[in-house]
Amino acid sequence: MLEQVARDGLVLLGCGKMGSALLTGWLAAGVPPSSVWVIEPTPSDWLKASGVHLNAGVPPAPAVALLAVKPQMMGAALPALVALGNGTTLFISIAAGTTIAAFEAVLGAQTPIVRTMPNTPAMVNRGITALCRNGHVTNAGMDVAVALMAAVGETVILDGEHQIDAVTGVSGSGPAYVFHLIEAMAAAGQAEGLSPDVAMRLARATVCGAGELAFRSGDSAAQLRVNVTSPGGTTAAALAVLMDSESGFPALLAKAVKAAADRGRELGK
Repeated sequence: MLEQVARDGLVLLGCGKMGSALLTGWLAAGVPPSSVWVIEPTPSDWLKASGVHLNAGVPPAPAVALLAVKPQMMGAALPALVALGNGTTLFISIAAGTTIAAFEAVLGAQTPIVRTMPNTPAMVNRGITALCRNGHVTNAGMDVAVALMAAVGETVILDGEHQIDAVTGVSGSGPAYVFHLIEAMAAAGQAEGLSPDVAMRLARATVCGAGELAFRSGDSAAQLRVNVTSPGGTTAAALAVLMDSESGFPALLAKAVKAAADRGRELGK
């Protein structure tokens, strides 16, 4: 799928943390640096030494233009690529809150556009990206988009753009929920008499280890929970609190995911 990208070229608009993670994945997957054009006003030393075309314009008809600037910067950055709209170039966006319609309004209504929602574990090749497309993206074009995002983790294809805000609430914002869980577990350990360093090490390793176990295991999350819970034991006592239907994780996370999804809808208006 990446042969066309290597042949016709790929433009990366923005190369911050997520853009750098993607570029690293593409280069590791065999895309030649000479096939990549990057537009980035504050390039890192790594980017300068990567061998890509840096701030040197764009080819006339690249296979792909991937938009990796923050949503609030999109209005200023996107005009640099307007000439590629309504053509054969596939546009892929990772910008949260910017709709396909908003891109069509700037680039042209006939522009093939894929909107994606990756997450920050992409920086360690353990991300997951959800993708949706407009009616001008061919199946082959979607395959290219999936291949590019798969360079940094797993991918899922949505039924439509209407699902993207739910994705934002679950996986897009989700890493922050897990990081806060580590903070909260460490604080609870301190309250029970552990030193801050030991409590944090225990919380971080436990969350990371449990996540890896869930990733590798063929069991469902529910079964993994059952596997570690002895009837009447310490874990069961804790889960009685965490799984309370009114005050526990189910109700709290439902509210949190809804708040994130609602905010995503607001940003898209």
